[in-house]
Amino acid sequence: MRLPSLSNRVGIVPVQRWRSMMGGAPQPATHSPAGRATDIMRKDVSGAMPEYHPNEVERDWQAWWRSMGFYKPEFHPNGEPFVMVMPPPNVTGSLHLGHALMASIEDCLARWHRMCGKQVLWVPGTDHAGIATQVVVEKKIMRERNQTRHDLGREAFLQEVWNWKNQYGDTICNQLRSLGVSADWDREAFTMDERLSQAVKQAFLRMFASGKIYRANRLVNWSPCLRTAISDIEVEHIELEEPKKLVVPGHARPIEFGVYHSFSYQLEGSSDPADRITVATTRIETMLGDVAVAVHPKDPRYTRFHGKFLSHPFFPDRRVAVITDDVLVDMEKGTGAVKVTPAHDPNDFECGKRHNLEQISVFDEDGRINANGGPEFAGMMRFDARFAVIKRLKELDLYGERIPNPGMRLGICSRSSDIIEPMCKPQWWVDCKEMAGRAAQAVRKGDLEIVPKTHENIWFQWLDNIRDWCISRQLWWGHRIPAYEVVLDGVRQPAADCNMKYWIVAGSEEEAMNIALERFAGIDASRIAILQDEDVLDTWFSSGLFPFSVMDWPNTEAEDYRKYYPNQLLETGGDILFFWVARMVMMGLELTGSLPFKQVFLHPMVRDAFGRKMSKSLCNVIDPLDVIHGISLENLNDKVKKSGQSEKEIKRALAEQQKAYAKTKGIPECGTDGLRLGLLSYTAQGRNINLDVNRVLGYRHFCNKLWNAVRFCMPRDGSSVVIFPESGLPSLDEALDTIRIAFASGSDDACTVYDRWIMSRLHRTSFTANNALKDYDFATATSAMYDFMLNEFCGVYLETTKPVFSSGLDSHKNVARMVLYVCLDHILKLLHPVMPFVTEELWQRLPITRRPEGESIMVQPYPQGEATFVDERAEAIVDLGSTLVHAILGTRSGLGISPKSRCDIAVQCQTSEDEKHVVACSLMVATLAKADKVTTLSSDSRIPSGCAPCIVTESITAHLHVAGLIDFAKELDRLDKKRSKLAESIGRTTARTSSDQYQNNTPAHVREKEEAALEKLRAELASIDTAIDSLKSLSQGN
Repeated sequence: MRLPSLSNRVGIVPVQRWRSMMGGAPQPATHSPAGRATDIMRKDVSGAMPEYHPNEVERDWQAWWRSMGFYKPEFHPNGEPFVMVMPPPNVTGSLHLGHALMASIEDCLARWHRMCGKQVLWVPGTDHAGIATQVVVEKKIMRERNQTRHDLGREAFLQEVWNWKNQYGDTICNQLRSLGVSADWDREAFTMDERLSQAVKQAFLRMFASGKIYRANRLVNWSPCLRTAISDIEVEHIELEEPKKLVVPGHARPIEFGVYHSFSYQLEGSSDPADRITVATTRIETMLGDVAVAVHPKDPRYTRFHGKFLSHPFFPDRRVAVITDDVLVDMEKGTGAVKVTPAHDPNDFECGKRHNLEQISVFDEDGRINANGGPEFAGMMRFDARFAVIKRLKELDLYGERIPNPGMRLGICSRSSDIIEPMCKPQWWVDCKEMAGRAAQAVRKGDLEIVPKTHENIWFQWLDNIRDWCISRQLWWGHRIPAYEVVLDGVRQPAADCNMKYWIVAGSEEEAMNIALERFAGIDASRIAILQDEDVLDTWFSSGLFPFSVMDWPNTEAEDYRKYYPNQLLETGGDILFFWVARMVMMGLELTGSLPFKQVFLHPMVRDAFGRKMSKSLCNVIDPLDVIHGISLENLNDKVKKSGQSEKEIKRALAEQQKAYAKTKGIPECGTDGLRLGLLSYTAQGRNINLDVNRVLGYRHFCNKLWNAVRFCMPRDGSSVVIFPESGLPSLDEALDTIRIAFASGSDDACTVYDRWIMSRLHRTSFTANNALKDYDFATATSAMYDFMLNEFCGVYLETTKPVFSSGLDSHKNVARMVLYVCLDHILKLLHPVMPFVTEELWQRLPITRRPEGESIMVQPYPQGEATFVDERAEAIVDLGSTLVHAILGTRSGLGISPKSRCDIAVQCQTSEDEKHVVACSLMVATLAKADKVTTLSSDSRIPSGCAPCIVTESITAHLHVAGLIDFAKELDRLDKKRSKLAESIGRTTARTSSDQYQNNTPAHVREKEEAALEKLRAELASIDTAIDSLKSLSQGN
């Protein structure tokens, strides 16, 4: 429960002034919130460092962070606010990888802004997910008790749903916490909490009072299986390229879709076959509700039918009007005549409004033919009636033919797999036109920014063509609509469905009755009763209020509302840009008068390694906890086998799992940090993430490398090399002062070029990370940090520093020690928003003396970068060293020199500047290229005998002394055999890809891929030829 007082709720004293550090980033207070009693102690990380195990490293930190109050905005009360709400996951089960990506992105931003001194409020929550949750619970009680919700009754069924919510809502929040989510859990919200429910009720009342909400009989997406209207987002569309039979709930046999059926209407009063109009439809059963046939006014084939009537074969008294309509009819398509069923087709509904046509609904709510469909078909399920209608039309010689309809789009209910039926129902609607115009204008004027900008086109497409929004659902679970129907003498009034005289919108039953008594003042009160609408509101209605309902709206004087609304950012998936984001913007503008947030960032969609949407039907959904903790191939297979999918899908999915995970015998333990780093790095792919779980394992290895880098520097028993002394390290400021003094001296005795280089790269990495995070470019940020840590710090600096600590000057050792300390401190801070657990544990393990109690990396200042440390000369020298090392190692490999062998290297330079740089990076070259000695030669110097040349640049050539390291005959034989196989492969591929059949029938992207592979083979062949020539030359010289 939320406590009203700020001081009571948080128990935080004002934070100390932050001191300037690392380019001006503020330093927060390091103490825990005063007066906050807690028995949660900081994890004990004393003692020797063990090997890296994610589960061990990641335990305990989450509880300690929260207990210290770090997640609360009040921790930095004077900071600039950064506020966002979490897209509330549905309480329908467990998290999936889409949630993991959302959590990784949002937590990264929250931690980064917090470390930048912001007052961060990130509100977590869960969504009641009306239809999805009700369906899951209905299936559960049917499976366990063989009962329907109607057997239980509304009150008992709702209790079952609350039990489900309490179980899975807690599970989801615990899973989010296990992902490192640093949201303010004391402000956790649920869309059906009493506080949020009151906001929903007030929103409905206010929007009804302003005329935005109204009641009308209009066409909706109807799920007969669920007996409710559903939203557009709950309708999945499939395209049928050929006729296909599908299993439909409530039908014993599969039903064929993807075909037209043609049939004819006879002109009224005529029996001449020439007086027929033929139409075609994919839903021939709806002809039971036909009231007209439309033709184009300019189509000469039907001019003589204008204004006449056709006979309905099953309803002698129903006259089917021939109407002209150039909107509905394309006279070039089909027969040029269109059957019109206003009650069951959106286009026909609009046509019916234009021509004032009768609406005849022929389906009951469960999809059976009703009395309007005639006694011959009444009671049949709708697709059973399809067969019966075709049979009768054939008997009447009115049926035409069955015609394939390639490209047919079929709407399917995502919750029940039922075929959607457009039906006219009395519902509550929101008039969206004016609100949508304001929302579109906000983006056009730049008041609301959508990132990536490419999504603006979708935004405008939806909002500029907005349709009114059906907000009522025929469910039990959800916010019950605060509308009451007036009943007189216990009898519903005729045509009361949409007659607002008999409907009252009110905040309570008592208020509604008072209004009813006033409205029907001439009728005795005993004859008046009111019944609350049984329907509930669309889930998206309450979700649309989330950014301000969690801030205590409609109480605009509430502290959270005044301080934290509007939000700064809304982060979510691009698939719900219209369904959720647009509705939040529309409702925020309508109800609060302001945009609910200033920016929208839309993350990519997570798909499987083959680019397919993750879905239960494909058996390709990956549980993030399986990636975090690991899972055996056997257990992965069991999940597929228990999925309930078809035998064909299960067989395919098992084969894919075998191919993907046989080598690793399942999914190895990657840890939360590895998963988060992998997901954020994957965002470089574009708008979809094709997730290969085996690639995530590489990021787990990065965590291990980071761990071992710190472990290498820590005090160790029996080690002759002391990097971090047991006596401890000074403060960060003292370490930086030591480095600055050494760098400022300009003396080579004070520090090495590698010290200057790594500090320069560290600060450039800081610049890149901050700029990328500002732009939501997580891939660039993670790539910069990954490359710095793995390739520059571990791959170069650590290796070149080892000789310093074993035999270097004491002054070099001292500066290198401080540089190692600063680099590790900073890279851990840079990585913390991405990988919170391992960075906290490693940072706490750094042996810093006088570390204040309660200090955490997550409230340290984020490194901003300091331009004074950027050293372009040092970078040029080490860049040359890297080029030399890469070229030399390539030559060694090409000549077949053992990786364990060492050889002297003489580097010939054409300019004195090059020679100075080579001398400056000689230690690096000797260390990384496995050389005992690196010397330089001028352009006119004689090349030592027994050397293999290695061209590095136009002006630099390295000569490797390989005499005695190569068995020339053996190596030439190996290369000749390799060359023959490679040339043969190139020849086969060239012949195949040059054929006319290949060029004409192979897709362009496949040809491009094969050509790139062929070029790679040709480059490898050229490299082998160079090595052979070099070996022959050397062997002749020897």
